[in-house]
Amino acid sequence: MTRRPLVGITLDSEPPGGWSKYPWYAIRQNYAAAVVEAGGLPVALPHDAALAEDWLDRIDALIVTGGAFDIDPAIYGAGDRHETVTLKEGRTAAELALLRGALARNMPVLGICGGQQLMAVALGGTLIQHIPDSVPDCLAHEQKTRHDEPAHAVEVTPDTLLARIAGGPRMMVNTSHHQAVRDAGPGVVVNAVAPDGVIEGIEDPRYHFCLGVQWHPEFHTDPADRLIFASLIEHCS
Repeated sequence: MTRRPLVGITLDSEPPGGWSKYPWYAIRQNYAAAVVEAGGLPVALPHDAALAEDWLDRIDALIVTGGAFDIDPAIYGAGDRHETVTLKEGRTAAELALLRGALARNMPVLGICGGQQLMAVALGGTLIQHIPDSVPDCLAHEQKTRHDEPAHAVEVTPDTLLARIAGGPRMMVNTSHHQAVRDAGPGVVVNAVAPDGVIEGIEDPRYHFCLGVQWHPEFHTDPADRLIFASLIEHCS
C-alpha cells in the first residue's frame, strides 16, 4: 500500500471511578506504538456493536486487545461459570461484532491475549475458565514480574504462519492470563504451546491473516514480537 494501513485497535472500558468519575475508555500506549513502528496508522474503536460494519468499511486490519476480564462462558456453550470469571458484556459484544465482521471480509486480524480467546470462540472453540483448576502442575500464567520481561518459553508449531513469522521453533513470552483456549475450533491450528501444555497461539489458514497469541507482543519481549505486527501490516496490501 502507498499509504499507512489503518489498523483498528479495540479499547478497554471501565465504569465510573478511579481515573474518572464518568465511564471511560483506556489503552496502553505500546499497542499503538507497535502498530506505528510496523508501518500502520492506529485508530481506537469504541464499543458499539451496531457500528461494527461502519468501522470495518474504513479500516484495513483489526487488533482485538486483551484486558482484565473474561468472555461469558454461555457464548461458547459452557453451562457453568467459574467463580473467578468477570465480564464486560458491552465490550465483548462490540469486539465479537468487529471480529466476526472482519473475518467475513477476510480482513487481517490479530488477537492478543483475551483477543485470542475471543477469536477462538468466534471460530467455534471453547475456553478453560481457570487454568489452575484445569491444568495439573501448570505454570504461573498470571505473571508477577514486569511484562516487558519474559516469563516462559513457547514451542512454535512447524509449518504455521507463526513459525514463518518467528523464523524458529521457540519464543520467550510474557504472560498475563488465568484462562486459555481449550479447543481451538474446527479447522483452527494451534501454533504455540507452553511447557505445561496450555495453548498459547492459534491461527486459521482459511483466512488471509487470522492469528492469535496469548501473550502481549506489543511489549516486544521476544525479537519475533515486532515481526508479528510487521506481518499484520504486510498482509494489508
